[in-house]
Amino acid sequence: MDKRKEANLRVRRQITDTLFALMQKKSLSEITVSEIVKGAGVARASFYRNYCSKEDVLVMLIRDVLDDFRSKLSPGQESFYTYENILLSFRYFHAYRTYLLDLYHSGFLSVVLEELNQFHESIEGTMPSSSIEKYQLYMYIGALCNTAMEWLLERDSATPEEMAQFFFRAIPSIPPPSRGG
Repeated sequence: MDKRKEANLRVRRQITDTLFALMQKKSLSEITVSEIVKGAGVARASFYRNYCSKEDVLVMLIRDVLDDFRSKLSPGQESFYTYENILLSFRYFHAYRTYLLDLYHSGFLSVVLEELNQFHESIEGTMPSSSIEKYQLYMYIGALCNTAMEWLLERDSATPEEMAQFFFRAIPSIPPPSRGG
């Protein structure tokens, strides 16, 4: 990776980590961009080169994680309903536990859920807005997200492998959506 890209990733990490540290002390609406850049030790221009708003920091973190997740999906396993992809999901939930719990406690879990919806739709393809396949996909996403959050709130009482086995057994009645265009 070239040095400018590495430097930009470092700046984004510093901004994200600072924002989450500040969110431990006060609500997002009370946090200023000035506080973020001061705490991160970066220039204001660096913030606005990467983000449009404080909320954008949260959205971009989620999108970056989902892009990384997409790169790790099992080859040939395009459906999210496979055990391998469910296991990968729980491993990601576990790996990003701190961020997810901070978002949850700050009232921003809906941002995570919306990004998960868009991510899954982008992979599954276009579906008519009221199709049964789209409803099935949303049921799956909601069940996965809620199950994972309850698991994380319980301080990882089970392993990602145990959670994936449980979840996979619990959803056999949800058939994979037919592939859209």
